[in-house]
Amino acid sequence: MLTKEFFQEQYKKKLATAEEIAKQINSNDVCCCSSALGEPQAIMDAIAERAAKGEITGVEHHMLLAVRKWKYLDPEMAGKIKHVAWFTSASARAAVGEGRADYMPNYYYEVPRFWTEFVKPNVAYFMVSPMDAHGYFSFGIGASEGRAQLERADKVFIEVNPNMPRAHGNNFLHISEVDAICESNQPLPAPPAPELTENDLKIGQFVADRIPNGACIQLGIGGMPNAVGQYLKDKKDLGIHSEMFTASMVDLIKAGAVNNSKKNINRLRSVASFCVGSKETYDYIDDNPSVEFCPVSYTNDPRVISQNDNMISINACIEVDLVGQVCAESVGPRNISGTGGQVDFIRGANWSKGGRAYICMYSTANIKGNVVSKITPSLMPGAHVTTSKSDIDCIVTEYGVAELKGKTASQRAKALIAVAHPDFREQLMADAKKNNLMV
Repeated sequence: MLTKEFFQEQYKKKLATAEEIAKQINSNDVCCCSSALGEPQAIMDAIAERAAKGEITGVEHHMLLAVRKWKYLDPEMAGKIKHVAWFTSASARAAVGEGRADYMPNYYYEVPRFWTEFVKPNVAYFMVSPMDAHGYFSFGIGASEGRAQLERADKVFIEVNPNMPRAHGNNFLHISEVDAICESNQPLPAPPAPELTENDLKIGQFVADRIPNGACIQLGIGGMPNAVGQYLKDKKDLGIHSEMFTASMVDLIKAGAVNNSKKNINRLRSVASFCVGSKETYDYIDDNPSVEFCPVSYTNDPRVISQNDNMISINACIEVDLVGQVCAESVGPRNISGTGGQVDFIRGANWSKGGRAYICMYSTANIKGNVVSKITPSLMPGAHVTTSKSDIDCIVTEYGVAELKGKTASQRAKALIAVAHPDFREQLMADAKKNNLMV
């Protein structure tokens, strides 16, 4: 009989320490874990400790969006564990920038496919919520790619943490799929929300004013998307379909602005793939059937996204050139983030009936004491193009909204110059004329 007692007995048989699990990692193994807070801290620290002692070398560790600071990313670990970032977060930037770590270009929605078709892991490990009476664990708020990794890995280890929310959706694994289990009780990181600047609020207001009642929203990472959320509390019947579930979304739900009633799919439910937020956000998600976490092969597939009418995508970038090419992941050739889901949601919004896609940014940046325009004649040499000019809909700065869809190259340049910082408009106009963009 597959009773609660049977699954508890299986649990006891597979229970081990993090150190015992780490001993099952071999030199040159390809290891992986799920995104963001799916990182199993005790297991990964134990593996790093073995590597530091010289017991294993050449291990590859693949992760999308590392949130915590990891010992294995320290310079002295070079050659022992090589990090492969599928989105270069702040904790991995130094290692990537110094050539001690690698990165994997990808569209976020294709990440599960990469694991099933292109990259073969020896070991997959995850932080999960406690087991239920039927032997199931939840990937919690790190649902992006865990199932695909698990199904291809030779060995699967989990770290059970009662602080991991039990998130509903297509987001579960069974004890029969697991080789060993350890337990931990570390609080989940809950970084403070970025303090909103005057420009964040201006940009947020510009975008919020354009979002109709009944729209379905996606908010990206950072202050500007959060600022948009601040101005949506008086809207009606909004829906959520997003890669990231944010604290501002909980605020909108509690304010009554979001009820998901107008969505064409996943009606009455907020859908996301991962979350890095506050403890209040984690508590709201825990065992809440109105919030579903699913792999990015679903949440970020533009064909799925577009099924919701009035889909609104809100993301940020580093710079944009005068024809609308967007860089959101590098400073020149130096990788500092990744494509993420920006292109996925821009395309989904573009294909949605009534959908719009907004890229938000400050008009200027301060680089080594020099103020420069983020709207430029051309992207920095070596810059990675995240979103092509043909995908871009709207660029938003603190000076307004430049609508680029259906505009010629000349019209685009004029619209972008109009939302550039006034100090740079004259030079941008001269550059545009030089490049024959003032037709």
